[in-house]
Amino acid sequence: MPRPKNFTAWLKTHTDQRTAIGDLARDVSGDPGWPSGKGRQGQLDYLEECGAIPDAVETLERAWTEYEAYRTAHADT
Repeated sequence: MPRPKNFTAWLKTHTDQRTAIGDLARDVSGDPGWPSGKGRQGQLDYLEECGAIPDAVETLERAWTEYEAYRTAHADT
């Protein structure tokens, strides 16, 4: 049984969406410095260090909430 995607891989599956999460996914996809392996807090820190607007930070938080629901749903399969 395949393991659920990590957060960054999951996020990148949303690049075609015309939503705030889709915008974040496109930004992350184009950012070679994105800290994939740093987890939620490391990614929040990265956004703050880059001077991200509050909406971007809020979007990352919302994306993590959706990701956690994805992981929960795929943990039972």
